[in-house]
Amino acid sequence: MVRTEQLRRLAPAALTILVLAAVYYASARIGLLEQVVVAGAVVTPLWPPTGIALSCLLLIGLWTWPAYFLGTLFVVASLGPLDGSVLAIMTGNTLAPVCACLMLRKVGFRTELDRLRDGVALVALGAFAGMVISATFGSGTQVITGDLPAGDFWRTWAAWWVGDAMGVLVVTPLVLAFRTLRPPRELAVFRSAEAAALLATAVLASLLVVHSTLSLLFLVFPVIVWAALRFQLAGAAPCVLVVSVLAISAATDRTGPFEGQSLLEAMVNLQALNASAALTALLLSAVVTEQIAVRRKIELACTELAEVVDRLAPGESRRRWPPEEDGH
Repeated sequence: MVRTEQLRRLAPAALTILVLAAVYYASARIGLLEQVVVAGAVVTPLWPPTGIALSCLLLIGLWTWPAYFLGTLFVVASLGPLDGSVLAIMTGNTLAPVCACLMLRKVGFRTELDRLRDGVALVALGAFAGMVISATFGSGTQVITGDLPAGDFWRTWAAWWVGDAMGVLVVTPLVLAFRTLRPPRELAVFRSAEAAALLATAVLASLLVVHSTLSLLFLVFPVIVWAALRFQLAGAAPCVLVVSVLAISAATDRTGPFEGQSLLEAMVNLQALNASAALTALLLSAVVTEQIAVRRKIELACTELAEVVDRLAPGESRRRWPPEEDGH
C-alpha cells in the first residue's frame, strides 16, 4: 500500500520531467535553426534552452534538474553519434542553470522582476556568471577529446558563453513575464490598441533595420523604451525576442547591416545589439515596475491615513486644504 502511494506521488514528478525535457529539446531545435561554426564547433547566437531551464528551476523547483540533463542528451544524440564528451556536456548544460538558480535564490531574487535589484541579479548572476559553467564544460571537453584545437578554445568558449547568456537574457524574462501576466477585468480598448500598435511597430522596425544596408540597428531602442514604459516586462520582453530573432537571421545570412562582414564581425555586432536590447528592456522595466509599486504603496498609505483621520475627526479629511481664511 505504501509503495502504491509512493508511485502515485512519483508519477506526476516523472511526467513533469519528461514534459520539460521535451520542451527543452524543442527549444533547442528552434535555436539550431540559426547556427554558426566557430573553429569547427557548432554554436548558436541564441540558445533558448538555457532560458527555459532557468525559468523552470525558478518557478517549479530544483528537483526538475534531470529534465535538462535528459534534454541535453536528446539534443546531442540528434546531432550525431554519441561519444565520451556527451556526459561532460550534459553535466555542464545542467549545472549552469542550476548554479544560476542557486545564486539568484541566495540574493533573494523575485520572479516578478518588480525591483531593479532583481533585473541586475538576473543579468549578472543568471546570465553572465552562471553560463560560464556550460561554456567551460563544453569547450574544454572538445579540447580534451581532440575535436577542438587548443588555440581555438577561447573563441569557442566566448561564442558558447554568449549564446547561453543571451538565452537567459531573452527567454527567461519572457517566461517570467507571461507567468505573472493577468487578463484585464475590463477590456480597455485604447490599451489593447496601443499593445497591437506596439507589436506591429516592433516587427516593422526590426524588419527595416535588418534589411537595410545602412547602420540603423539603433532604431529598435525607442520601441523597446516605449514597451518598457507603457507595458513593463510583459511588453518589452516580446519586443526583444522579435528584434533578436530577426537580427540573428540577418547576421547568419550576412544580409542587411551585416553584409560584407566576417563571421566574427557579424557575431560581435549581433551580440552587442542583442545584449543592449535585452539589458535595456530588463532594467528599464524593473525600474518602472518598482516605481509603480512605490506609488501604489504611497496611495494606499494616504487612503489609510484619511480613514484614520475620519475616525478621529469625522469629516476633517474631506475639508479643503489649505483652509480658507475668514475675510482675508
